[in-house]
Amino acid sequence: MSRTGKAISWIVGLLLLLSAGVVIFIATFDWNRIKPIINEKVSAELNRPFAIRGDLGVVWARNPQETGWKRWVPWPHVHAENLWLGNPRSIPGDTMALLPRVEATLSPPALLAKTVWLPWIKLVKPDVRLVRVSAKRDNWSFTLGDGKTNKADQKPSAWSFRLDKILFDQGRITIDDSISKAVMEILVDPLGKPLAFSQVTGSGGKDGAKVGDYVFGLKVKGRYQGQDMTGTGKIGGMLALRSADTPFPVQADVRSGSTRVALSGVITRPMELGGADLRLRFAGDSLGDLYDLTGVLLPDTPPFETDGRLIAELNGKKGSVFRYRNFNGRIGDSDIHGSLVYTQKRPRPKLEGDLVSRQLRLADLGPLIGVDSGKKTSGRKSKKINTTQPLGKVLPYDRFETDKWNVMDADVRFKGQRIEHGSSLPISHLDTHLILRNGDLRLTPLRFGMAGGTIDSRIRLEGNKKPMQGRAEITARRLQLKQLMPDITSMQKTFGQLNGDADIRGTGNSVAALLGSGNGNLKLLMNDGLISRNLMEILGLNVGNYLVGQIFGDEEVRVNCAAANLDLVNGVARPQIFAFDTENALINVTGTASFASEQMDLTINPESKGIRIITLRSPLYVRGTFKNPSYGVKPGPLIARGAVAAALATLVTPAAALLALISPSEGEANQCQTILSESKR
Repeated sequence: MSRTGKAISWIVGLLLLLSAGVVIFIATFDWNRIKPIINEKVSAELNRPFAIRGDLGVVWARNPQETGWKRWVPWPHVHAENLWLGNPRSIPGDTMALLPRVEATLSPPALLAKTVWLPWIKLVKPDVRLVRVSAKRDNWSFTLGDGKTNKADQKPSAWSFRLDKILFDQGRITIDDSISKAVMEILVDPLGKPLAFSQVTGSGGKDGAKVGDYVFGLKVKGRYQGQDMTGTGKIGGMLALRSADTPFPVQADVRSGSTRVALSGVITRPMELGGADLRLRFAGDSLGDLYDLTGVLLPDTPPFETDGRLIAELNGKKGSVFRYRNFNGRIGDSDIHGSLVYTQKRPRPKLEGDLVSRQLRLADLGPLIGVDSGKKTSGRKSKKINTTQPLGKVLPYDRFETDKWNVMDADVRFKGQRIEHGSSLPISHLDTHLILRNGDLRLTPLRFGMAGGTIDSRIRLEGNKKPMQGRAEITARRLQLKQLMPDITSMQKTFGQLNGDADIRGTGNSVAALLGSGNGNLKLLMNDGLISRNLMEILGLNVGNYLVGQIFGDEEVRVNCAAANLDLVNGVARPQIFAFDTENALINVTGTASFASEQMDLTINPESKGIRIITLRSPLYVRGTFKNPSYGVKPGPLIARGAVAAALATLVTPAAALLALISPSEGEANQCQTILSESKR
């Protein structure tokens, strides 16, 4: 052999010997020697203490999925025991996570492309403790590096990291959250059929559960927002982080207080926490109770349940979007259907959507305005109904919770197609558009179909002002008297109508306060009605019963026109005109009624149109409180004949203002047209 050949032989031999030495060194190396270096580097990078307290080892094996020369390259399968991750200094407690064992595999060929690729990592019996003490301080947010270097000055790394799958094992998660007042424990246990290792690595095999199967069961107990919480659920055995076709399955049934939330579906794009596609069911004593659980501000209602599909798009920068689509349910005895979109954005989240009720029970709307729905709830005391109503008062004193109105904006339309009601309030349908923006609540419009006519209103409550300011603009048209009083036989003989306008502004955080400080005007016009003591008794109007008896006796009398034009100044109503023109008499009402004190002092002046129809010409009075008024005959001289008619004839402007309430289509068929026109001359 030549000298050159010998040299080449020695070089090849040395290389083979060196390679064998490297292989032997790697295969026999005690990896525990580098634990101090790993602990120090990871602690510095995560800005919190980290330690591998147990054995660190590596087992080498070829990956049969590789092709060509790569299939001969052994892959390291790393295991580390007794891992500990501590909390940052700003969080109480020493430990965030304890892991008895972690297993993972690393792809050597990927290192040639400057990629650290872990096809899978398995967490064995993890014990995780999540803590949040304020909106900006928690132990699950990581600041990588020293936290001092300006991000703009940092150069992008040439290396990339890739993790495909995370496997779970039996474990425990505790939560201590000062923001949501949550103190909970979640236990994770296998359901009995663990995920086969071959399915994780992709090496084939038919044993074990499928990737999309439920593998672990969950048990939740603790407290949330001050209420006891319990629940059960199921999850998959691994997160397939790189496969959009392998979402993570979840199922849960949770109870918090009287509220129940049940869901089943998948987490989509789990690597990015990209979203969820769930069937979601809510049930509870009141929709208002969902605020503590979900952060969505809803009104108090009777017991409810809904069932629909939730599509969630989780995006921390642009704001997460939750779409509750095509849900069906009930509130009290009323059905409810529709779709809602809740968007988390700045400065406030927003709720949008369209709702419809095909058959709406009117009593189920009661809690929205502070009226008892009549529904009894199991162990739940109403937070809204009659909680602050003083004795002897009639107007509602229940306060609006305006302090919550600025936590969310809303733009929601609602239609009640058919309304179930008592005969005393013949409402046929309801249509409203609710807009809430920065604590300013508007119902534009709030429209009712009633007694063959319509009540069209615009309501504004400025909850962002202290005290609250409110305004109500109401228009009532073509309300048929016989439909307003369907149970009164005598009223079925009339074709009369009721029309009205109201524009009232006020200040205060209750209906009583708004009216007690109110300013505005109220107009009412009724034509072709009937009145009698029997009618007053049926309506339960004791004062009216007395007055009608004093003026007309027991007769049934036709009302040609009843007209009212009332001014409201600082909560005190004073009529410009308040008169009844009947076939037997002309009646004029004067005086005041205070909504602030709920006191009234009214004088009723009747004047007979005939000789023997009516003998009383002394004024009548109604005094006292709204709840317990007193009434009688005023002492003093008799009313001069013609005095009432003469007084009404001088009220030109108030009478002319009422003419606008008469529809042009009615023409002279409305008897108020003639009477008011004569007053105008």
